[in-house]
Amino acid sequence: MLSEEHLALRRTVRDFARRELAPYADRNDKTGEFPRDGLEKLAQYGYLGMLVPEEYGGAGMDMLSHAICVEEVSRADASLGVIMEVHNSLHCEAIVRYGTEEQKRRWLPALAQGRRLGAFALTEPDAGSDAASISTRAERTARGYVLHGTKALITGAGEADQYIVFAVTQPGKGARGISAFVVDAATPGLSFGRTEDKMGIRASRTADVFLDGCEIPAENLLGEENEGFRIALSLLDGGRIGIAAQALGIAQAALDRALAYAKERKQFGKAIAEFQGIQWMLAEMATDIEAARHMVYWAARTWDEKGRATREAAMAKLFASRVANKHTSNAVQIHGGYGYIREYEVERLMRDAKITEIYEGTSEMMRIVIAKNLVRD
Repeated sequence: MLSEEHLALRRTVRDFARRELAPYADRNDKTGEFPRDGLEKLAQYGYLGMLVPEEYGGAGMDMLSHAICVEEVSRADASLGVIMEVHNSLHCEAIVRYGTEEQKRRWLPALAQGRRLGAFALTEPDAGSDAASISTRAERTARGYVLHGTKALITGAGEADQYIVFAVTQPGKGARGISAFVVDAATPGLSFGRTEDKMGIRASRTADVFLDGCEIPAENLLGEENEGFRIALSLLDGGRIGIAAQALGIAQAALDRALAYAKERKQFGKAIAEFQGIQWMLAEMATDIEAARHMVYWAARTWDEKGRATREAAMAKLFASRVANKHTSNAVQIHGGYGYIREYEVERLMRDAKITEIYEGTSEMMRIVIAKNLVRD
């Protein structure tokens, strides 16, 4: 069960998201416009600094609170949900966990207050699931490092103000030769590719990041040199909890719309919600979504208690993303032909759901992670 504090937070975020975010979700999907106005509203409520300690200007919330917020925001607008999730659990959390005191005071206040937006640049054209094989390199200089390479499919690329970039600092060492850096968007040599025309979450800009001789100072190294891969893996645990929460929010929105439509739509003289076939679909949707919610919250609690939740996060993401894809499809089915028309929100939800099985670890990789943990135990 959630504490009174967590229940109060959920009510607050749910009301805010319905009022301030949901009315613009369809417009953002159609135009693909990056939702700066929505991010400004999230910043006003402190939702862009949830995991940042209060001493650095953040809200100092736990991972369970973050999951609840991502769920409710994604229930209203999944594009904003993922932008918020990456900023909080991958970018800000990287600095909170691995930054020096000087780095924390330098970067966190602006990030927590929403004056700057953070992104996470790990994936490359030839290194997706196999992140240890990245080829972006960071060459040591007298003043710091020079970065060369390409990052692919980066959420917020071209819109974010700073990036956590992973690069090879010791060639030939594989995972043991990768380091993490904070790179400002204004750094000479940093540029961005075209915005990808995506199936779903269309308002969260996705593009390639090009690093062509980006020179950064030595103090922008995050953590120890050659420990970047370990840093990335630890952060992805939290990121996967966030994506599981996003999937949960999308699934809940699909149930909301399907239930409302089933009560209104009449066939053969009565609402289709009175037909057993529809009732069984709704019952299965509600049951799976509640099970996914328990898994997401369980993973978040484990993170809060232990500081890591590799198996739990992978399980939550695998299950919640599957639930989102299955039941957004069922929501379209309940709407019949109207569900296939863009005027009805379930069509967008079905498109938004698919990515949750892909980014921050595909469902196939989640099964590998879970299996390895089971065998190791």
